[in-house]
Amino acid sequence: MTRTTNARIAGFTFLFYIATGITSMVLTGPATSGDGIAAKLAGIAEHATDLRIAVVLSLLMSFAALALGVTLHAITREQDPDLAMLGLTCRVLEGIAQPIPTMGLLWLATATEARALDTEAAHVLGEFLLKMGAWTPGAIFFAVGSTLFSWLLLRGRMIPVSLAWLGVMASALLVVILPLQFAGLFGGPVNWRGPITWLMWLPMLVFEVTLALWLLIKGVATPATR
Repeated sequence: MTRTTNARIAGFTFLFYIATGITSMVLTGPATSGDGIAAKLAGIAEHATDLRIAVVLSLLMSFAALALGVTLHAITREQDPDLAMLGLTCRVLEGIAQPIPTMGLLWLATATEARALDTEAAHVLGEFLLKMGAWTPGAIFFAVGSTLFSWLLLRGRMIPVSLAWLGVMASALLVVILPLQFAGLFGGPVNWRGPITWLMWLPMLVFEVTLALWLLIKGVATPATR
C-alpha cells in the first residue's frame, strides 16, 4: 500500500479504536460498580449481555491495535526500521492482552464450570481479573509503542512538529506513570472516576484525535533525510 493509503487507514483506525474503547467502558461500568467482589460478580452476571458486547468490542480493539501497528510501521520504517519494528511489536502485544480480563470476568460470572468453584476461590480470581482489567496490562505496551512511533514521526517531520511533540510527551508520561501505578503509586489501578487518570490520558486523547484527523485529511509528508 502507498504511504497515503496507510495514513488514511491509520487515521480511521485511531478514531475507531477510541470510539470502541469508550463504548466498552460505558458498557462495563454499571456491571462492575457494586461494592465488594461478590456484588461485582453478581452485577456482571446481571449485565451479561453488555459484557458479551464488551468482549466483542475488546476483540475489535485488538485488531485495531494490530492495524495501527502495521500501518504506522509502514509509514515510519524508512526513518528507522529497528525502532519501527519495536513499535509494531508493542502494538501486537497490546492487542493480545486487550480482551483477556473482560473474557475472564464474563466466564467467572456466568459459566457453569465457574459456579463449581469454591466461593472464596471465585472471589480471589474475580478480584485478580478486576485488578488486571484496571491495570490494563496492554496499556504499557500501547504507551511504549506510541512513544516510538511519535518519535519517528517527529524525526521524519512527517506531521506538524508541535503535534509530534505532543505525542512524544503524552506517550512518555504514560510510560513513566503506568509502571508506578502497577506498583501501587499514583492512586494504584486505573480509576476513570479519579482526576489522576484523566490527567494522564487526556493529553493522549487530544493527540490521537488530532493525529487521526490530520492523517485522514492531510496524510503524511515524505520522511526527512536522517
